[in-house]
Amino acid sequence: MPVRHELLNLDLTANDKHAVLRYREAGSGAGNTEPPLVLLHGIGSGSASWVYQLDVADASHSAHVLAWDAPGYADSSALPMAMPLAQDYAQRMWDWLDALGHMQVRIAGHSLGAIVAASAARLQPMRVSALTLLAPAQGYAKAPDHVRMQKTNERIATMMELGPVKMAEQRTKTLLAPSAHPDHYALTQYMGSRLHLAGYSQATQMLAHADISADLKTFRARSVAPVTVACGELDAVTPAKSCRALAQSLHVHYVSLGDVGHLCTLEASTAVNALLGIHPDDA
Repeated sequence: MPVRHELLNLDLTANDKHAVLRYREAGSGAGNTEPPLVLLHGIGSGSASWVYQLDVADASHSAHVLAWDAPGYADSSALPMAMPLAQDYAQRMWDWLDALGHMQVRIAGHSLGAIVAASAARLQPMRVSALTLLAPAQGYAKAPDHVRMQKTNERIATMMELGPVKMAEQRTKTLLAPSAHPDHYALTQYMGSRLHLAGYSQATQMLAHADISADLKTFRARSVAPVTVACGELDAVTPAKSCRALAQSLHVHYVSLGDVGHLCTLEASTAVNALLGIHPDDA
């Protein structure tokens, strides 16, 4: 499956600190009054995981979509601290959007990207007009210390032992439903093979200390923007049961994406696009 949509490069150098953010962009949004849609990928993925959302945005005059490669992923500069928190990723996201001149946005996060999305919404609630959490990871902040340490060490040790290519081969079957298209398997393995140990380790540390529920509660107290949680019924990474429970605890809308696995942006792209308001012009 070809990786479409050129990677763009943004220099975020400020105060003698150099950082580069790589991202993909599709659609101009010229025919739409809605703000741009920002797409944040998961821990084992990249901006290419949003290929079907970018494709449809390209076929539309109303959509404007931005999908980043998170700090430490692809050629995006890692964050300066060894153990960043969700708010550090969120601040980098806002720095990127500030540099592009986007004051108001809609945000959609997948898996770990949902944690970043929730933290970004908490930091600047008035700039977020809608928040969509797809198969959201929830973080282990409330878990006992030994559980957090075990999960973190296991992830990093696996990456160090197998390397990104073999780890991607091993994890792909977990991320997708058995019935997923071969193209989805190929793209998932491709994205996983491009992971960097340093960036993956930082993201793993962030996951260990994140609490998506706390950030969402704060955001909900400060904003009336709609929040939606969605998940596939065959998701083995962030099970539908836990995603429903998150939505119910926050009293927000929940959407089942049907019999698909964790990478719902690929497997349930039509339903995801409808949820995100990305429509071709003839729709």
